[in-house]
Amino acid sequence: MNNKFPILYTFRRCPYAIRARLAIKISQTQLELREVVLADKPESMLEVSPKGMVPVLVLQNGTVIDESKDIMHWALKQNDPENWLSKDDDIIAETDALITLNDNEFKRHLDHYKYADRFPEHPMEYYRQRGEAFLQQLEARLSQHPFLLGDAVSMTDMAILPFIRQFAFVDKPWFDQAPYPHLQSWLENLLASELFNQVMIKHLQWKEGDDVTLF
Repeated sequence: MNNKFPILYTFRRCPYAIRARLAIKISQTQLELREVVLADKPESMLEVSPKGMVPVLVLQNGTVIDESKDIMHWALKQNDPENWLSKDDDIIAETDALITLNDNEFKRHLDHYKYADRFPEHPMEYYRQRGEAFLQQLEARLSQHPFLLGDAVSMTDMAILPFIRQFAFVDKPWFDQAPYPHLQSWLENLLASELFNQVMIKHLQWKEGDDVTLF
């Protein structure tokens, strides 16, 4: 590799890519952004990460990081001005447990809920109720303090945020009247933040030979 900046292959609406971009943006780490169309993935991305899933980060030395949590950690270790990463072992373990629950059990229920027509074994409401167990857990936390782990935003909030956003927008009228006032407020405030809006700016599909788009 002989790039001036790290390269991030991303897709605007992918929740994994969103959380990677959030950590990169808050870390003020400059890189080249390459917006991917999932039906037309660039060969250069598939060469470095054959599984073909975003996000993919390619460092100048050729190192490839293609797990979103690992990209978040990489970015925040470059610079963590808002102290998203904790040095407390108990909080680190709590973070890992919550994100693992989000990425596995909750994500499975979210996919069934969002694409219920692909899973006709049960109605949409069944899958939503399964996902609500996680919403209830988050609501309980947010009833005690404004963010998931305390009084300040952390990596945990930003790693989970894009998935709660996706769940909420499957049926926004339902979500807005659901008994989760603290979760609703948390989501609304984070989605309205300058940081979130910066990482959701639309970019054209990247193609070989395009000018560099810095992020």
